[in-house]
Amino acid sequence: MGEQDVKQLSISYWRRFFTEEWVPVLISLCAAVLVWYFVGGEDSVDTSIMVPVEVINLPRDLVISNQFKKEIEVTLNGPRSLINELQSRGIRRQIDLSQAAPGTSVITNEPESISVPRGVTVLRVQPASIILSIDKLIQKTFPINPVTAGVPRAGYILRGLRMDPAEITITGPITVLSQYEVLRTEVIDINGLDRNEERQVPLDLEPAFVDLIGQTKITAQVQVELETSPREFTLPLNVQNQPWLPAEVRVIAAVPGTVADRYDNLAELFEARISWDEEGKRGVIQIVPLVELEYPLEIIQVDPEVVVRPEPPEGR
Repeated sequence: MGEQDVKQLSISYWRRFFTEEWVPVLISLCAAVLVWYFVGGEDSVDTSIMVPVEVINLPRDLVISNQFKKEIEVTLNGPRSLINELQSRGIRRQIDLSQAAPGTSVITNEPESISVPRGVTVLRVQPASIILSIDKLIQKTFPINPVTAGVPRAGYILRGLRMDPAEITITGPITVLSQYEVLRTEVIDINGLDRNEERQVPLDLEPAFVDLIGQTKITAQVQVELETSPREFTLPLNVQNQPWLPAEVRVIAAVPGTVADRYDNLAELFEARISWDEEGKRGVIQIVPLVELEYPLEIIQVDPEVVVRPEPPEGR
């Protein structure tokens, strides 16, 4: 073998050595240096972030009846780049309630309950635990009771209050709904009212009910009418040459208090007349007002109400 062949063999050996042996080692070494630079070479920082609490797998017939913190504070230690990436990605504290039953559950916020990437350590979680009140979910129907203040205008009375809807069905925790049998409105002011009105009225709800159905309004139909009392008086029946007709009729009317106070003799306000049918055999007594009143009077009863002309004797 000549000197030239030895030289070529040596070059081939070193070339193969660097290609097959050192290149993978160099690549691994460079990668390790890069990882160290970007991760291990970074200063570790302590950072606190707010992590949302997410309840999952709660059975459909159960409900959480108490208020609890929807976010917890988590203190992390690790390279700044990883923590920044973690914050941008977003993490959650999931609470699995698939095995929940009615009662009180204390959920411990262990560091292991927060999922973080390798290189990041959970130092502390605040609060350390979450208390959940698990309750049975039911439906219950509540009638609406109106609450009023004041009185209508003088001479008027409150005839009625009709709620629309008259009742509301609510779905919620049994421990909350079982405490009440009715729902009430906020105060409806009827002071000085002299006509029917329709109003939108808020319900006077406890905070627990507001959480369930929100601020709710219903329609209140307020009905007022004149305050009346029955008064009896007689009216003459002025019909000549008909002795078989009664001389007077008895009238009962619903009279507003203001009219009764102004007129002592109600007979001065009306006249009794007869309205005959086409054959002139049957007549209806009609009470006709003689003056225009501020408040109309309602005629309740007339006695007699109908008169019948007698048949002439036979042979005439």
